[in-house]
Amino acid sequence: MRDAYHDELDGISYKLVEMTRLVRSAMDRATTALLDADARLAEEVISGDKAINKIDLEIEETVFDLMARQQPVAGDLRTLITSLRMSADLERMGDLAAHLAKTARRRHPESCVPPELQPTVLQMGQIAVRLVAKAGSVIASQDVAMGLELDSDDDAMDKLHRRLFDVLLSPKWKHGVEKAVDITLAGRYYERFADHAVHVAGDVVYMVTGQRPEDIIDEFS
Repeated sequence: MRDAYHDELDGISYKLVEMTRLVRSAMDRATTALLDADARLAEEVISGDKAINKIDLEIEETVFDLMARQQPVAGDLRTLITSLRMSADLERMGDLAAHLAKTARRRHPESCVPPELQPTVLQMGQIAVRLVAKAGSVIASQDVAMGLELDSDDDAMDKLHRRLFDVLLSPKWKHGVEKAVDITLAGRYYERFADHAVHVAGDVVYMVTGQRPEDIIDEFS
């Protein structure tokens, strides 16, 4: 009976890793749709968000079922609670990728990203993909050291986010209010996506150690 229980716990972990894979693909394609004004790709990202939502719901149902049937305590309870939080973060990351795709679709056939900002947005997309891929590795391996790295990895995204605003606020900006709003929102979506990836890794750290990442870092600082 306990083996079946732990198989179900492992199943939750596998589904979380699958969510990171789907979210990574969604972000990668959403960035391409945004830069290339690819309406077909944008539609794929938007419709594909249903698969991410479905796994989120499955995880939620499994967690509540296990809590009702098994009445877990200590580490198992912590695993279930953090799994719920990770699933919610990943579901939100899928939404953010879909928001980018909707922006691309809304401005089609034009790209909402002016030429001088295309390299920056491309880098933001690449960093977002790397962060969620790393979060997936952290979930699969339960590697605490790797999980702690994501907070500093996120610094690169923050720098690019600030770079966007430097361009938007420059007197040389010549693309009007509409594009400024699009870029502002897109920058926010990327920045929040990265933050959620950090939260996911932080929850793995907490699940394994019982300590929040900031407390572990403080011990060694």
